Amino acid sequence: MNNLPSIRTMYNALVTKDITYEGIFYVGVKTTGIFCRPSCSAKKPELRNIEFFPSTKDALLAGYRPCKRCSPMQPLGNTPNWLKDLLEELKVNNLSRWKDSDLRKKNFDPNRVRRWFKKNHNMTFHAYVRSLRLGEALGRLKHGEGITQTAFDHGYESLSGFRDAIKKITGMSAGKSGNRTIVYLNRILTPLGPMLAGATNEGICLLEFMDRRMLNTQLKTLMKRLNCNFVPGTNSFIDQLAEELKNYFKGTLKNFSIPIIFPGTDFQKLVWKNLINISSGETISYEELAIRVGNISAVRAVAKANGDNRIAIIIPCHRVIGKDGSLTGYGGGLWRKKYLIELESKNL
Repeated sequence: MNNLPSIRTMYNALVTKDITYEGIFYVGVKTTGIFCRPSCSAKKPELRNIEFFPSTKDALLAGYRPCKRCSPMQPLGNTPNWLKDLLEELKVNNLSRWKDSDLRKKNFDPNRVRRWFKKNHNMTFHAYVRSLRLGEALGRLKHGEGITQTAFDHGYESLSGFRDAIKKITGMSAGKSGNRTIVYLNRILTPLGPMLAGATNEGICLLEFMDRRMLNTQLKTLMKRLNCNFVPGTNSFIDQLAEELKNYFKGTLKNFSIPIIFPGTDFQKLVWKNLINISSGETISYEELAIRVGNISAVRAVAKANGDNRIAIIIPCHRVIGKDGSLTGYGGGLWRKKYLIELESKNL
């Protein structure tokens, strides 16, 4: 219990189904013998009938069974079994113009599919498929293929429809859009909740917690810095990142080997490079970071650049703390910062 938030804080999070406490604590219900995640939709028991645990292992060892409603043994946001076949098919056949009738033929409820995609990707299933199709088409244009052939190869019935789709997502004509970088976006599940990963064909350029308030701002900034378009999908770098993150949270990986891309001002890039040089298990103050970048008077500028970091964990801005040792300023939430620092200190 020493590493958990206060009981009152945890109970309030449980009552409000606060998803930001996912991975921080679990709740054992004495009257039923089950344990849940903080955001479980089940009716909340009285405080005297529950106890809190820092991990699923602790809850299991205390004799509790996993809740079937919130599935606390699975990462938050885990893809449901009923949807996996559809997602696998999209990996090999994302050029088709899917209709609700196509989903029904494959025994999928269109309404259920739509709700899942709206909740997890903030777009309908059909918009998701259109984005996949358009993203692949943009990639073909970028590599020099002709507009006409690309349009018809990717399911567009007319050149005008293809041009309109290109202009809507890029803000420019199809002929010019081939000059823009494609950034593939995908979710990666972690013990601290889902993260949004972004990758070009050169490396990772984005890794943010999906509930971070600044996420949209970061995406807009990245779009300007890289002259890029965002499309849902994955590539080898996102797959590699998912594997490295899994090993990081298991405690078997300290240093990431994934290539990263972090465009910014010269000062921002200097700060981010110095962040990368902070060893796992080490923490420094903002003042010490300012010294490392060669300007002791730039503490505030260093702190701002720290907050502007778009690649969480890999560029370890969580390792910078207050001069007095306090945890200050972290876009993903101080509870996540605490978790990451404690995780790394255990694996020295």
